[in-house]
Formats: sequence, structure tokens, C-alpha cells
Amino acid sequence: MKVKTTKKLLAEHEQLTHSTMQKVSSHVQRQDGDWILNTVMIEGQEVPFKYKRRRKYKSLKGARVDMVYYPDKEVIARMDFPYMKVIKIALS
Repeated sequence: MKVKTTKKLLAEHEQLTHSTMQKVSSHVQRQDGDWILNTVMIEGQEVPFKYKRRRKYKSLKGARVDMVYYPDKEVIARMDFPYMKVIKIALS
């Protein structure tokens, strides 16, 4: 599998946002089938950032991260819940 650089991702998809040095205030991991669903809250943001991994990862709480993401929404009981779908996340 070929990993694309952040520059290439941003050039190909205009809806993507790249944020650096974001401080994680909360990090929750839970099982979702064969995947681990990660939900991260960023200081100063009210919308959760979600991504999936194959295995559990160390807690990112208090860490600074760089992320590439785009806005999305989840519909539960006919109500829209906005979140940010994370494409790429790394420690700063």
C-alpha cells in the first residue's frame, strides 16, 4: 500500500483540512467489529474527531497532534451529529 504525502492529499481533495500542533483533551477507544474506533476531542473544538485503527493505540490525551480531516455527519434517530473524519493523524 502506497502512503500519500499530506501535500498530495490536500492537492487532490479540496475539502480536506490540515491542522498542526493541536492539543488532545480527550481520547476514547472502543471496539467496532474488527476495528478500534478512536474518538479524539481537541482543545477549543466542540466537534469530535473520529478515525479507525486495527489495534488499540496508546492514549493521545495531552499530546499534540497533526491531522488531516474533513467534516462529516452521522445520523442517529433522524438527528444529525457532525464530526470530523480523520484521514491522517500523527504526533507533532
